[in-house]
Amino acid sequence: MPHESRNPLSRLDPNAPLVLDTRALSRQPGSSREKTLTVPAPENFGVEMVGVPEGAEIELDLRLEAVLEGVLITGTARVPLDGECARCLDPIASTFEADFQELFVYPDTRSGGNADDDELRLEDDLIDLEPVLRDAVLLALPLSPLCRDDCPGLCPECGVRLADAGPEHHHDVADPRWAALQGLVDQREGKQEG
Repeated sequence: MPHESRNPLSRLDPNAPLVLDTRALSRQPGSSREKTLTVPAPENFGVEMVGVPEGAEIELDLRLEAVLEGVLITGTARVPLDGECARCLDPIASTFEADFQELFVYPDTRSGGNADDDELRLEDDLIDLEPVLRDAVLLALPLSPLCRDDCPGLCPECGVRLADAGPEHHHDVADPRWAALQGLVDQREGKQEG
């Protein structure tokens, strides 16, 4: 009967843009390195109405710090955003910053050997930063982005942008709940005239 490992080994590609090599820290607690990187955005990097275009440049300011359990990554990601306003559906293009901090544990330490499945581990002194970056950016994105804070949206009757239509824009529409009464008023006025 072949032996199956609970955690299959997955080899990280050291040439992938979001894979970082930590060998320069040499597992010396207290040693640190700072890096500035520009990497292409992975696919599906957003929420329903706003996201980072695939391949767009993400600027990362990182600090890698060796600690007893592993490597602590602290960073800031500056990402370009594209989407549409939740009120008026106009296109939105802006930049956005997300901060993150995550500990990647060494697999051969006591804490790494007992690490939960949700804890991140170093693999051959390599770190895959994509899940951390994805969580940091996606959790900080607005679910209902606005083109401006006071966007009035669209007219519910005709669909015109209220910002373009101006304050005099309105429709004389009777509440459908009162339509039957309006019919009675029209009949009564017709009898009085005749």
